[in-house]
Amino acid sequence: MTGTRPSAVFASAAEAFAALVRRIPDGRWDGPGLGEWDLRSLVGHTSRSLTTVSTYLQSTAEREDVTDAADYYVKIQDYAAGMGAAAVVERGRQAGRDLGADPVATIEALVPRVLSELDQVDDPLIEVIGGLGIRLSSYLPTRTFEFAVHGLDIASAVDLEFSAPQEVLAEAAALATQIGVRLGRGPAVLMALTGRRDLPSGFSVV
Repeated sequence: MTGTRPSAVFASAAEAFAALVRRIPDGRWDGPGLGEWDLRSLVGHTSRSLTTVSTYLQSTAEREDVTDAADYYVKIQDYAAGMGAAAVVERGRQAGRDLGADPVATIEALVPRVLSELDQVDDPLIEVIGGLGIRLSSYLPTRTFEFAVHGLDIASAVDLEFSAPQEVLAEAAALATQIGVRLGRGPAVLMALTGRRDLPSGFSVV
């Protein structure tokens, strides 16, 4: 899949994530991360953008239930609500534990392995969380989005300067806007982006 835009941007995001993780100071892994997650759990959750791609590449969906990346986030909201917040938190904690004794080395090994797996495929119809069928080219931007958003979360947690590559930020910001429009919140997003009105407290598209 080398050379297609979703995979190229995903690769850029994954490599930026690995570079950020290398900069995490020693002794900070058990400190605060995001919400109920410590930093290890937050990094582990973010690393699932690698492991899920690898896992889902082994699957084949019978039908295309999800038409694009924004549609994925709209559909997944009901599934996540059904799981419950506690299950989402625990999944992140388990992902953190799965990083093992050397999280940096684990992620350093994951990135090239997953990118190599992507190089071997075209654009298969894969089965993702909730049993939904989606094209790989539609799923990868959702993982790029996760890298961009949680990369900023990780950097904030450990007081590091971080900015994802421009193409990653552009794709993630565009996707956030598309999700907002699909959820009926387009006017609020547009008014905020053009400086006309602040977003309501707690506003989120995910």
